[in-house]
Amino acid sequence: MHLCMNWRSVQFDWNLARAFLVTAEEGSLSAAARALGLTQPTLSRQVVGLEEELGVALFERVGRGLELTPSGAELLEQARAMGDAAVNLKLAAAGQSKTIKGNICISATELVTNLVMPILVQKLRRLHPDISVELVASDTLSDLRRREADIAIRAMQPADPELIARKIGDIAGHLYASEHYLQQIGVPQSPDDLGDADFICDRSEMIINILAGCGIKLTQRNFSITSESVFTQWELVKLGLGIALFPDPLAATEPRFHKVLPDLQPFKGPLWLVVHKELRTSRRVRVVFDFLVDELLEWFQKIK
Repeated sequence: MHLCMNWRSVQFDWNLARAFLVTAEEGSLSAAARALGLTQPTLSRQVVGLEEELGVALFERVGRGLELTPSGAELLEQARAMGDAAVNLKLAAAGQSKTIKGNICISATELVTNLVMPILVQKLRRLHPDISVELVASDTLSDLRRREADIAIRAMQPADPELIARKIGDIAGHLYASEHYLQQIGVPQSPDDLGDADFICDRSEMIINILAGCGIKLTQRNFSITSESVFTQWELVKLGLGIALFPDPLAATEPRFHKVLPDLQPFKGPLWLVVHKELRTSRRVRVVFDFLVDELLEWFQKIK
């Protein structure tokens, strides 16, 4: 038997709880106001309003920031549960959509977004002109549970049981440099020839460990330029500033790139297509997800 809640006993405004939650997570009223698109005075009034309704102090000022009081810390988890419930409600509602129109947000790495997605989006728009597409170029894992993206193309299998993942395949990669740079250092004939070469990457420690397994021994002095942006690395290699590790099918689109030590065993990484399980029941998201599976699998067959 379902018991009905006594709604007359619920006095506080749900928006006030959201103001409290975001302020606690952001650490200041100014940051929370920016996150919610509100003015700081408006947000401050909402937090004060919740404190008055609950009859407790939620924050105390420490320098320029805010810290939770013991009461605020105790109530924070309840506010987080409310926030999660709101997100889940929106996900469930989105999953009930039966129309093939509206916005779809797709997150992928910079190189996939720039070199693969444009042609796929062109084809998708021809097939479904009522779908508008937002592309997010990011090498970080988009939070599908909080709707930062509807569909993500990732380089790893997600562990979250709330996500559905389809493996597209494994992408092979090699070291690449421009002809100008290879002429400058002399075309390497063995791993030992790369001891004084310049390498470009985002995290040098990771590349050092990967290349060590191939007999290429590098140190931090080999990395004079680093960037978290893979596309920036791409442009730096084109300009002849060093060597970088890129996926073969994408590097093949740039005629100025040449494989370094092409006989080396290729480095391989997986490509996964991921969607939240609630959104998988949305006809719009399901159509785009299935379209991307078919197109990416066809792309993989062409590059083998």
